[in-house]
Amino acid sequence: MDNINKTYFIQTFGCQMNEHDSEKIAGMLEEQGFVAAEEREGAGIIIMNTCSVRENANNHFFGQLGVVKNIKEKHPGTLVAVCGCMMQQKEIVETLKAKYGWVDIAFGTMNIPEFPQLLAERLEEQKRVISIKESQDTVDDGIGALRKFRHKSFVNIMNGCNNFCTYCIVPYTRGREMSRTPEDIVNEVRWLAEDGVKEVTLLGQNVNSYGNGCDFDCDFASLIYRVAEVEGIERIRFMTSHPKDLSDRLIEAFTKCDKLCHHIHLPVQCGSSRILEKMNRHYTKESYINLVDRLRAAVPDIVITTDIIVGFPGETEEDFQETLDLVNRVEYDSAFTFLYSIRTGTPAATMPDQIPEDVKHDRFDRLVDAINSITARKNALYVGRTEKVLIDGKSQRGGSGMCTGRTDGFKLVNFPCPAERIGNIAEVRITGANTFSLTGELI
Repeated sequence: MDNINKTYFIQTFGCQMNEHDSEKIAGMLEEQGFVAAEEREGAGIIIMNTCSVRENANNHFFGQLGVVKNIKEKHPGTLVAVCGCMMQQKEIVETLKAKYGWVDIAFGTMNIPEFPQLLAERLEEQKRVISIKESQDTVDDGIGALRKFRHKSFVNIMNGCNNFCTYCIVPYTRGREMSRTPEDIVNEVRWLAEDGVKEVTLLGQNVNSYGNGCDFDCDFASLIYRVAEVEGIERIRFMTSHPKDLSDRLIEAFTKCDKLCHHIHLPVQCGSSRILEKMNRHYTKESYINLVDRLRAAVPDIVITTDIIVGFPGETEEDFQETLDLVNRVEYDSAFTFLYSIRTGTPAATMPDQIPEDVKHDRFDRLVDAINSITARKNALYVGRTEKVLIDGKSQRGGSGMCTGRTDGFKLVNFPCPAERIGNIAEVRITGANTFSLTGELI
């Protein structure tokens, strides 16, 4: 392996789980003497970590794969590896085998720890390597991952999902739920704290079901308290939270654990109870609103964000109006909004009454307008407040000397700040607000 171009470029599609997986891959490569390349062209190995949540993610990946083919033709020594959720779909792997013979390595979400061996095999035997596991026995830690930020880190607490929402491919690509032991998680967090990490984000497809079916006695709220005991950790976040499993103990943790940030991402997906039942979400519009009310009664300043899907099969204008009503009643601080996309292999893909694209787009635009109006109004309330901001790095807005960071409630703030303050928590007076961020000044 010593005589190859030891630079790498990783392109990541999708969620925070994929981002963390890419950090693990980067750490493995750097342990073998590779260094990151600034651009794909010229890199010794190009790795594409894929997402399969929506159809357009697949289309975008194959479009980018065509670009990478052109790079490989100009630089024949370049190795190309593809991994992630798309590789867990048999039809995708068969397509790669049949039409993309120049791809050197393909591996699934459950094969990431094997990547160094797969790379060595490709170099030694000079032939394509494909390795896709359909299940796994353990949840990998992130020790050795090359973090994007030195002062904060993702921590996997579990893999997989047991919910089988009818629109979602994740249970088929990430497998069934499997929780790490609390001891393993706390040990990783302790290692991160010793390495300078101040903020951890606990990751799982449904963190609220952490520990279910395990032989240890520790639910998600208990895990948060144990992580909070680690010296050096100042902030704890988590992603993502399923409404059907959010416990009173977790709500109580927001009031009792000072390190737990007052932000929750609580995907609702739709405001119509009829459509929620078709989605197999196991809650109603009314029970979801009740849950939000309980959260806000316990934590009045909590920031609530969400995911919403527009155009699920069978969605009527009346159903959509239920979603708009929910958005106006809950008043989210922000929302990720998606057009429903058929995912082959999911129950919703074969449901009748698929919604025409023009109807989806019309509803999507109206939803985004409603959300943006609420977000802008809520952000304006921050002007004049003083917020504690974890400074992440230089801002891409406002010119030189500007930094960016997040409040406890995950609000993005841009403000003038010396570079040596990056990685620390500072008090910032909020001086301005727009739809997607705040501006401020150091105190």
